[in-house]
Amino acid sequence: MFEVGDYVVHGNNGVCKVEAVQTMDGIGADKKRVYYTLIPLYSSGSKLFVPTDSKKVITRSVMTKKEAKKLLEEWDEIETLWVENDKKREEIYKDALRSCDCRQWVKLIKTSYQRNQSRIEKGKKATTSDERYLHMAEDNLFGELAIPLQMTRGEAESYFIKNIRKSG
Repeated sequence: MFEVGDYVVHGNNGVCKVEAVQTMDGIGADKKRVYYTLIPLYSSGSKLFVPTDSKKVITRSVMTKKEAKKLLEEWDEIETLWVENDKKREEIYKDALRSCDCRQWVKLIKTSYQRNQSRIEKGKKATTSDERYLHMAEDNLFGELAIPLQMTRGEAESYFIKNIRKSG
């Protein structure tokens, strides 16, 4: 169970801070069920009420600094999500995002980036789908990396890109 002040990754909402852990009062509320009140860090004005026992959406701890550095080190070994069929690729991209798994996000980023580069080399534009999912995966990954590295999301992105270039 998470505690007040913890940073978590919650589904497609990205990094959230646990503001409260409590039962809910109100009409129709199950007085025995405990909820997290989550504040998304990168969506101002939002507040989420999530049952602590919910299995519908993944909620996990933000990675540690050690895990963040390990992810950087393993970048080259993480494979892509290559799929030829456009409809199937979009479903795989959605699954990667919903997984709340940093390695899945890296796979998506690498796949989209490589596809975009390949299309550009052939004189074609990047697909809207690849661009959209690339940006969502980058937002999730860099938003999370910012917490253990004690940086802004933009600084985490720059740090990550700089270190990937160093590694190869």
